[in-house]
Amino acid sequence: MGSSPAPFPDIGKRAKDLLTKDYNFDHKFTLSMFRPTGLGLTATGLKKDDFFFGDINTLYQSGNTIVDVKVDTYSNVSTKVTVNNIFPSTKAAISFKVPDHKSGKLDLQYLHHHAAIDSSIGLNPAPLLEFSAAIGSKELSLGGEVGFDTASASFTKYNAGIGLNKPDFSAALLLTDKGQALKASYVHFVNPVHSVAAELTHRFSTYENSFTIGSSHALDPLTVVKTRFSDNGRVSMLCQHEWRPKSLITVSAEYDSKTINAMAPKLGLALALKP
Repeated sequence: MGSSPAPFPDIGKRAKDLLTKDYNFDHKFTLSMFRPTGLGLTATGLKKDDFFFGDINTLYQSGNTIVDVKVDTYSNVSTKVTVNNIFPSTKAAISFKVPDHKSGKLDLQYLHHHAAIDSSIGLNPAPLLEFSAAIGSKELSLGGEVGFDTASASFTKYNAGIGLNKPDFSAALLLTDKGQALKASYVHFVNPVHSVAAELTHRFSTYENSFTIGSSHALDPLTVVKTRFSDNGRVSMLCQHEWRPKSLITVSAEYDSKTINAMAPKLGLALALKP
């Protein structure tokens, strides 16, 4: 529903995307192919240091049902079946991994004009239970989430937050890490081609403050440049170019002024092809 509040995990997402999305300091290749019949295939390869990881993901959609199967280089098979509108405004998904017989999970989502509710339960004798809810509207939302491990009878997480979204800015205030940290984020869309964002975190136990600031600039309709600076001395930059429709090449670089080998910045290259 267009007027519904965003699910709780999406509070602060617009600022987080500007500060973190598409940054990659390894070598990554993605090939995606989709057919009008509802069948899609995505192959991904990642070279990290001297190791190579890869997976093949197959997606099939028929009506309200989506079947997603992924096989990685270690022969692990992940399967997820999603059914939309199983009830009005409701989405259900069941997922599991082979050979991990304890990985089964059932997710349910319900969207109302003034509420977004997500729940998850592990399909095993001692499941992990998770629940999140947000109330409000598309512009203003207030919510929280909680996770409970029945095996240890302990809470794995409990967070709360409030988000405000306007056409030219988005702001969020989150209480995270079981109430041990307060995180504030803000993104301002100066104009259609320039945006700036900042995130500040305060930890109550150590009285430490940390921050990250960043920007995004569209040099032309096909090229975007992003920059990022953190209080830990790391400066990052990326340039992303759409060299053909829906195919992107992204070059990222990060310089850490506090490392011993500070003269050698990390470089990354990501190539995404969609024929």
